[in-house]
Amino acid sequence: MIELYGMGSPNVVKIYIALEELGLPHHVHPVDVFGGKQFDAEFLKLNPMAKVPVITDSDGPGGKPCTLFESGAILLYLAEKTGKLLPKDMAAKYEAIEWMMVQMTTLGPMFGQHVHFVRFAPPGNDYSKSRYTTQVHRVFEAYEQRLGEKSWLGGSEYGIADIASYPWARNIPTLLGAPAAEKYKNVMRWVGVISERPAVQRALAAVDDVRAKTTQFDKAQANDLDKLFGRGQYAAA
Repeated sequence: MIELYGMGSPNVVKIYIALEELGLPHHVHPVDVFGGKQFDAEFLKLNPMAKVPVITDSDGPGGKPCTLFESGAILLYLAEKTGKLLPKDMAAKYEAIEWMMVQMTTLGPMFGQHVHFVRFAPPGNDYSKSRYTTQVHRVFEAYEQRLGEKSWLGGSEYGIADIASYPWARNIPTLLGAPAAEKYKNVMRWVGVISERPAVQRALAAVDDVRAKTTQFDKAQANDLDKLFGRGQYAAA
C-alpha cells in the first residue's frame, strides 16, 4: 500500500494521476499546507523540506518500506516500480526524462513564481511579475513546438513527462488568460486528450475531495502564509 501525503497543488496532482494510471492501491493523508501542517514535527520526519507530496511505500525495494519526497523522484520511482509510463528503449527513456526535467526545473518553478507574484506579493513587484510571466510563456512556446511534432512530450508514448506537466498546463486559461489558451493550440489539444483519460478523471475527483478537507489559500491566516513563504518574522534576510 502506498500512503500519499499531499493537498491539491499541481505537484501533488501529478502523483494522484500516476497512482491512478498505474492502478496502485493508495491511501491519502491530507496535509493542510495553508494551515501550516507541513511544519509539524511528524511531517518533518517524512520530509525535512516541509513540502508535499510525500509517499511511503510499504512494499518498497527488497520488500522494505520506502519513503520518498520530491514529485519528480516519486514519478520515476513509480514508473520503475511498475515498469510502466517510461519507454524501455534507453534513448526514448531519456528523451522522456529530459522533458520531465523541463517541467521540474523550468515550468514548475517559473509558473509557481508567476502565481506567487500575481496572487500573493504586495504591490510594487511589476518587474517580478513580468519576469516570471515571460519565463512561463517561453517554456510553453517550447511545449507548443514539441507537441506540434510529437503526440506526447516524451515522444510516441504517454508517460511521466506528460503527467508531470499536465497539472500545470491545464491552468493556462485560468492563470495566463484566454489569449494564451488560444496561442498554445497544441498544448491545449494535448491537455484536452489527457483530461479525457479515466484515470485522470478519477485523480482529479480525488483532488477535489482533498481540497475540501484542507485550507484554501484565500482562507489562510496571515501568519501561516508568512511561514509558508518565509517572509515577515520568518524571513532570513
